[in-house]
Amino acid sequence: MTRRVLLVHSSADRYGSDRQLGVLAAGLDPARWRPLVVLPEEGPLSGDLRAAGIEVLVRPLAIVRRSEPRPAAFLRALAGDARALPALVARSGAAAVHANTAVLAGPALARLGVPLVQHVREDFTPYGALWRPWRRVLSRADALLAISGSVAAQFGSGAGVRMVPDGLIALPALPSPPEARRTLGLPDDAWIVALPGRLARWKGQDVLVRALPALPGAVAVLAGGAWRDDPAPTVALRQLAADLGVADRVRLLGVREDMENVLAAADVVVQPSTGREPLGNAALEAAAAGRPVVASAHGGLPEVITDGKTGLLVPPGDPAALAAALRRLHEDPELAARLGAAASADVARRFGARRLLDTVQGIYDEVVLRSGKAE
Repeated sequence: MTRRVLLVHSSADRYGSDRQLGVLAAGLDPARWRPLVVLPEEGPLSGDLRAAGIEVLVRPLAIVRRSEPRPAAFLRALAGDARALPALVARSGAAAVHANTAVLAGPALARLGVPLVQHVREDFTPYGALWRPWRRVLSRADALLAISGSVAAQFGSGAGVRMVPDGLIALPALPSPPEARRTLGLPDDAWIVALPGRLARWKGQDVLVRALPALPGAVAVLAGGAWRDDPAPTVALRQLAADLGVADRVRLLGVREDMENVLAAADVVVQPSTGREPLGNAALEAAAAGRPVVASAHGGLPEVITDGKTGLLVPPGDPAALAAALRRLHEDPELAARLGAAASADVARRFGARRLLDTVQGIYDEVVLRSGKAE
């Protein structure tokens, strides 16, 4: 028997959690579960889902932010969620609700009338005092899923959190490096260090730029855009590169829909996040593509990369340590190739999309059965 699940998500972009929403919605077994995706706005993700034949509903959603610039608007959205989400559950015949991120206030607080599966994909360290009461709210879910041990640890022992790592995103076949570099307008003879991901202070793009003076001949390729297309991060990075005398070796590509070209063009991929990555999807995708990865040694990244075996880990916020790790790979191409190959085999074994989908659908079945509402 096919049941309906309401998949609620907090954005319509194409970054890590958005792409994981796509894996879930498109991969559910249609003989078991049929998704209805609820998003707060139109965007690339809503278009992708509709193109895949997945039903999408766009409506305002109350999203918890550590500094809410418009509290009155948030409270209005929360009141709307409290009315609209239970009505949507009833109208759609949903047997369960899956909140795909932990910053969605409505699913956590509304009386939905069906079981709630709460996915936690965030590190709440920056939320300070707000985290403790919000943790209590999230813990009321019928099933609480964390994408890494680092995320699960935020709830403490005995919280009943289940570790459900993300699934690998299926990328198109990688083109040859020369072809990818031509597509991106990158020099054939440069040593390319790629950093995919949203432009944000905590993502560490500035750490890579600060490492460049110690890496003659290296070109940093930053692939991603800022939140709401804010120009400030791009302006700041360009100014930093100019101040350090490396402006000609920093390429800001903006948002790219062709990550296969970015990965194919790269000699190495870095994720030097200064904030704690909940898992690290950029490192995960780069490892799957066989690229050597250098990442920060905190948050969920050490759960993706094993230092010296499937990549290199460095202290967060340390440009000198990052430069030293990158020089090591540049000077030892055999080591770089060995780490990339080992990483590809390792993440394919541990982060398969099929495992994610089987686990999540099993949890759906379990919470519905436990609720006594299974037909």
